[in-house]
Amino acid sequence: MKILHTADIHLREYGDERWQTLKTLIDIGKKEKIEVFAISGDLFDEKIDAENLRPKIREIFSNNGFSIVIIPGNHDYDVYKDMYFGEDAKVLTDLDEPFEHENVTMWGIPFEPVEEAKILEKLHYIKSKLCADKTNILLYHGELLDTFFSRRDFGEEGEGRYMPLKLSYLKGINVQYVLGGHFHSDFDVRTLENGGYFVYPGSPISITRRETGQRKVNIFEVGKPPKAYPLNTYHFEEVLIEFDPFKNKNPVETVKAAMEKAHPNAQVILTVRGFINSEEIKMKEPELVERLKRITRGKCAEEHFEFQDIHTILEDDLFKSFLNKLEECDYDDEKKKQLRDTTIKAMMEARTRK
Repeated sequence: MKILHTADIHLREYGDERWQTLKTLIDIGKKEKIEVFAISGDLFDEKIDAENLRPKIREIFSNNGFSIVIIPGNHDYDVYKDMYFGEDAKVLTDLDEPFEHENVTMWGIPFEPVEEAKILEKLHYIKSKLCADKTNILLYHGELLDTFFSRRDFGEEGEGRYMPLKLSYLKGINVQYVLGGHFHSDFDVRTLENGGYFVYPGSPISITRRETGQRKVNIFEVGKPPKAYPLNTYHFEEVLIEFDPFKNKNPVETVKAAMEKAHPNAQVILTVRGFINSEEIKMKEPELVERLKRITRGKCAEEHFEFQDIHTILEDDLFKSFLNKLEECDYDDEKKKQLRDTTIKAMMEARTRK
């Protein structure tokens, strides 16, 4: 049995990038011949979005050839009661009503604003109902406390804990997979004591600018480990460039090459650091920034031009003497660069204080 697992799409408007991402996932499900499409919470951004989009959701959640199993998340926990989302859709809101398909039973613990004691109580309740002769899969929307990620990696949330869970709470519970939602940043897998897996797929589209890099979903065969499936969806990509006047590289061509390497569906968060020699490249800082902006126009979500022109320092006799002595030292290139940069910064600071 093959399952596609995602979470945190945060639908808002029909036809926008998030909507197109959902359609892409449906198409991937058909291509990969999955049997279940599991959404571990926050399909919608807000209740009003679900109300507006439900007629369109019914169209794409019907006649796909696979089941779509959903649990509510903290953004859409009050959306699903007595609502019809399409003939393929099954919403898990009751621990007494799991989803069953062949030799797999899928359980859902939807989001509630509860503390750890309540989570333990729910897990204890499920424990007595799990099928010993089937693969048990738990859909869960909450915060795994075993991770070392920042709270900001779980979306733009408040300071409260969201459905806090520890892997130790699952000890002795016959669950082979926990398909998580709520953690946005990246694909992350943890091994359970029984040999099973807890997996966060990350959001399939960048919801905030903190979610950088190509997005992924989890597509796996039951009985095998979770597997990251890269997506060609909208996302943010961090690009850091450091100019080095000692390498004789054209800064304009350097930025152009870096932008050409960026994913075509990425909005780049560009940071340009380092130093330039304006005399050598025949461009002052304002002209160089203008030329770089022509290259990046329409491709960047953010631009941070932090480089500095140091041509006056490079012409300083004291600095030239330092470079000559540095070349005589038996340091590797990285060490020499560190010493050059430290000296340049010290001389710039000294000149500023005069």
